[in-house]
Amino acid sequence: MRHYREILQKKFAEEYKKLNDEQRKAVDTIEGPVMVIAGPGTGKTQILAARIGKILLDTDALPENILCLTYTDAGTIAMRKRLQYFIGADAYKVNVYTYHAFCNDVIQDNLNLFEKNSLDALSELESIELLKQLIDTFPKGHPLKRYRGDVYYEINNLRSLFSTMKKEGWTPVFMNEKIDEYLNSLPHRDEYIAKKKVKDFNKGDVRTDKIAEETERMEKLRAAVNEFDNFQNLMRKKNRYDFDDMINWVIKAFEENKNLLANYQEKFQYLLVDEYQDTSGTQNRLVHLLINYWDSPNVFVVGDDDQSIFRFQGANVENMLEFASNYQKNLMTVVLTNNYRSTQPILDVSKTLISRNEERLVKQIPNLSKDLVAANKKINKLTNDPQILCYQSAKEEMMDITNRIVGLIEQQAEPGRIAVIYKENKYGEELATYLRLKSIPVYSKRKIDVLIQSFSKKIIQLLRYLNAEHDIPYGGDEMLFEILHFDFYTIPPIEIAKLTVEVNNLKYKGEQTSIRKLLYDKANKPAQDLFDSGIHEGLKIFSHMIEKLIADVSNVTLQELFARIIQKAGVLSHIMQSDDKIALMQLLTALFDFIKDETSRNPSLDLKELISILDLMQKEGIALPMNKITGTDKCVNLLTTHGSKGLEFEYVFFAGANATFWEKKRKPGGGYKFPDTLFSSKHASSEEEELRRMFYVALTRAEKHLYISYANYRNDGKELEPSMFIAEIQEENNLPVKNINIPTEQMMEFELLNFTSQAPEIEHAEEDFISSILDKFVMNVTALNAYLDCPLNFYYRNLIRIPSGKSEATEFGSAIHYALEKLFRKMQESKSEKFPSKDEMMADFNWYMHRHRENFTKEAFDRRMEYGDEVLRNYYDKYIKQWNKVVAVERNIKGIVVNGVPIKGKLDKLEFNGKEVNVVDYKSGNFENAIAKLKRPGDKDPIGGDYWRQAVFYKILVDNYEQKDWKVISTEFDFVEPDKSGQYKKELIVITTEDIDKVKTQLTEVWHKIQNREFYTGCGKQDCHWCNFVKNNKLAIALHDIEDEEEV
Repeated sequence: MRHYREILQKKFAEEYKKLNDEQRKAVDTIEGPVMVIAGPGTGKTQILAARIGKILLDTDALPENILCLTYTDAGTIAMRKRLQYFIGADAYKVNVYTYHAFCNDVIQDNLNLFEKNSLDALSELESIELLKQLIDTFPKGHPLKRYRGDVYYEINNLRSLFSTMKKEGWTPVFMNEKIDEYLNSLPHRDEYIAKKKVKDFNKGDVRTDKIAEETERMEKLRAAVNEFDNFQNLMRKKNRYDFDDMINWVIKAFEENKNLLANYQEKFQYLLVDEYQDTSGTQNRLVHLLINYWDSPNVFVVGDDDQSIFRFQGANVENMLEFASNYQKNLMTVVLTNNYRSTQPILDVSKTLISRNEERLVKQIPNLSKDLVAANKKINKLTNDPQILCYQSAKEEMMDITNRIVGLIEQQAEPGRIAVIYKENKYGEELATYLRLKSIPVYSKRKIDVLIQSFSKKIIQLLRYLNAEHDIPYGGDEMLFEILHFDFYTIPPIEIAKLTVEVNNLKYKGEQTSIRKLLYDKANKPAQDLFDSGIHEGLKIFSHMIEKLIADVSNVTLQELFARIIQKAGVLSHIMQSDDKIALMQLLTALFDFIKDETSRNPSLDLKELISILDLMQKEGIALPMNKITGTDKCVNLLTTHGSKGLEFEYVFFAGANATFWEKKRKPGGGYKFPDTLFSSKHASSEEEELRRMFYVALTRAEKHLYISYANYRNDGKELEPSMFIAEIQEENNLPVKNINIPTEQMMEFELLNFTSQAPEIEHAEEDFISSILDKFVMNVTALNAYLDCPLNFYYRNLIRIPSGKSEATEFGSAIHYALEKLFRKMQESKSEKFPSKDEMMADFNWYMHRHRENFTKEAFDRRMEYGDEVLRNYYDKYIKQWNKVVAVERNIKGIVVNGVPIKGKLDKLEFNGKEVNVVDYKSGNFENAIAKLKRPGDKDPIGGDYWRQAVFYKILVDNYEQKDWKVISTEFDFVEPDKSGQYKKELIVITTEDIDKVKTQLTEVWHKIQNREFYTGCGKQDCHWCNFVKNNKLAIALHDIEDEEEV
C-alpha cells in the first residue's frame, strides 16, 4: 500500500507542478461543492484526473468511493486513460460511468426492485412501429391526424418529444400547466401588441391573429403531449422499455426507497460530473439525489456553456445556474481562462463570435469573466491571424484545400496534425475524393447507412422480388427488369429489352404473360433443331436460379433463404471478383447480422414481415448503421463540427462556411416548439445561438493556423452567401477576405473527379429491333414529359415499356377518377340530366377501392376509405350546383398529326360552351406539390412545368381534332383533394399563342431526337433514377460531360 501511495504521490507532484493557480484551486478544494467553468483548451480532463488523485492522497477514501459521471463513452475512456497514468490498475476501481451505464448497474444490482428483468429494450424499429400504431388510433378531428401524403408525418416529432419529456422529467400534467401558463401570457407580451396599424389592428391593439396562430401550434404540442401515456402503455403491452426509461426508474426507486438511496450516498463519498452543461433534467435530478444527503456535498462539476452543442432548444445554462443557486453559500466557483491550445489571435476571433450569444453564464452570473488567454509558452508569441478564404465554387474550395494540405505535408507537417472541419458528412465524403486523387491519406470515422448503399439495395431488391412473386405470382416484373440488369449477372441489356418488348406485344394481343413466365417458358423450351441455341445462356441460368429461390421462400427459414441468395444468386462470386471485396463483404455481413437480430426478436419472422420492416425503415429514415473507419489517426483528419469537439490540431481548415450549411439550413420535420414557461433562465436558447456555439467549437480546435473558407457559387452555378458568423467575426476583427482563384492548370489536375455529374450512355439496341418499336410509336404528353426529364427515362418507360405496378396513392387517385367518371356518365344517361346522389357516387368509389384491394395494406385501405369518403362528399357539396352538364368524359383522341408528329391523348372531361371547350383534368394528391408543375417556362425552369405542358398539349390535340369543330380556350386542373387549409382548388390555364409555339417546338424537336435515336444517353442529374441505375450496374459504355443545351 505504501509503495502504491509513493508512486501516486510522485506522479501527482509531477502533474501538480504543471497546473496554474486556478487549476490548483479546483484540484485542492476536495471538500464541498465546486463548479469549474472550463473553456476550450484549459485542461479540463487533466484537473478531473488530478482531483481524483488528490482525494486518494489526502483522504481515507478508496477508489471505489469515487463516482465520476461523463456524458459519452468516449469521455469515459479518456478519463480512465488519464487516471491510469496516475494510479495504475486501480483506475479501474474508480467508478467512471455514463449515466445510462450507472443506472444499468443500479438496476442489475437491485433487480428485485425493478421490472427490467421482465422487459426487453425497445429497438428504434419497434419504436416506429408502436408510434404507427399510436397514430392509427387517433380519432377523427385529432389535431395531428393526417389522411394523405405522409400520414405518419408526426412519427419523428413524437419520438423526439417523448424522449425529451423522459430526459427532462416532464410529465403530461406539468407540460399542460406550462402550455396554459404560456397561452394566458400571450396577450400581455410585447411581441403580440401591434406597433403600428396593420390589417384590422390599430397601434396598441392585441394581435389576436398572431395569438390564434401561436395557440394552434401550442394545441398541436398539447395533443402530442397527451399521447405520452398511451405510448408508454403500448410499450408495456409489448414488454419493452427504452433507455430513457432507465434513468427515470432509478430516480423513482431512489425517491421511494430511502434505504436504497442511502446505500449509494454512503458508498460514493465524492462525485465528479463532466460536461455538466449537456446533462439533461433527469440526469441532473439523479446527481442531486446522490448528493442531497449533505448540506455541503463533495460534488465537483465541470462544464462550458459556450460548448453546449448536445442540448435541445431552450435549456443551455439551466443546470449550471441551478447548481450555482442551490449551493451559493458554500460554492467554490473556478473559471479556467488559461488556454494551452491556441494562439491569441485565434482566441480573440472566437471570443468576438461567442460574445454575441445572450444565453451565457457571463451574462447571468455577476463578475464572471471567461476571456481566454493564450498560455502555451511554445506558441503564445505567434501573431499570425486566422484567414478567411473565398472561392468561386465548392469544387474550387476543395481543390485549394487539397493543394494546401499537399504543400504542408511536403514541408514536413504531420498529416495527423492537420484537420478539415465541416458541418455535414456529405462535404467530407466529396472532399475525400479530392485528397485521394493526390494520394493524401485521410482518417474519417463516420456512420453509414447500410440500407442506402448501392450493393445493399440490390440484395434488398432481390428479397422484395422473391416476396412479391411468392405473394402474387408473376406480379413483380418491374423489379425483375432491373434485377436482370444487375452486375451480379452478365446478361446483355439488348436481350432483356427484346424479352420485355415481346411480353408487351403478347399482352397487347390479349395473352396473359409476364417477363418471368416468358423467361421460364423460353429457358425450358426444347431445342427445335441442332442450330437452335434458344435464349441467351445468362437468361437461362438466371431463370433456373430465381425459380429455385421463389420455391425456397415458404420452405426454409429467413436466415437460410438469405444464405441461399448469397450462394446461389451470384452475390458471393460477384464480391470475390470485385476490387472492393472487403467493403462489400462488410455490407453483406451487416445485412445478415440485421436479419439474425430480427429473427432473434421474432423467431417466426417471414419474408413478407421482413419486407414490411425494410419498408418502414426506408419510409421513416431509420438507418442500419455501420461504422466506416477510413485510415488511422496518423492521416489527415476529416471531421464534422460535432465530431471535432474535444480534439485539437496544428492546422485547421474550417470549410463550407456558407449560410446554406449553417443558419439557412432547413431542418427536417420541424418538431414542436416548446413554450418558454418550461425554462427558468431569462433567455431561451435559440437555434441561432446553438449554431453559433457549434461554429465556436470548430474555431477553437485550431492551435496555430486557422483557415475559414466559403464559396460564392454552388457547383451547379447557383449563388451562395457566406455564413452570418463570418460577418460577425469581421465586424470586430481586421480580417479581410482573400479571394482565391485556382489556376487553370491546377483545376485540370482534378478533372477526373467530374464523373459525378456526367450523363451515362448505354449500349445501342439493334436497329431492326428499335425500328420495329418506333414504327408504331405515337407521341403523347406523358412520353414528351418523360423525354424532357431524361432520355433514358423515356427509353425505359415509353419505348421498352418496363412493367410498373400501382402505388397506394395512384390507385386511390384512380378510384376518385372512376367515381367522377361514373357520376357524369350517369347524369348523361338519365332523362332528366340529374346528377346521382352523393351516396351513389360513394358507392362507385367504394366498389373500385374494394375491386383493387390488393394494392393497399390493411391500414392504408382503411385510412384511404375514410379519407376518400370525406374529401369526395365535401367535393360533391362544393360543386354540385356549379357543374357544367354539357360535357364529354374520358375522351380518347388519336390520329392527329401536328408538324409531322403523330400525337394522341386521353382527356378526363371536356366542358362545352357552344364550340368552345374547357379541358378538365382531375388531380389527386397534394396541391402544394403541384404548384411548380403549373408554371410557365422561366429562368428557374426554362422548359416549363409538366402540368403547364399538359394543358397546352391538350389544346393542340383538341384544336387539331378534325372530326369535331372544337376550340379549346383553357385547360383546368381540378384538385379533388383539398389543400392544407382545407380549400378545394381549381387552376385554370388560359393558353397563349406563345405557349402553343413553345410546346409545338418542344414536341417537334423531341420527336426528331427520338427518330434520330437520341435516347441512349441520360440527363446526368444526380438524383435521376435511370442514370443511377445505369451507373450502379455498370451498364454505361461512355460518360458524357453535361453541356448547357439550348432550351428545347
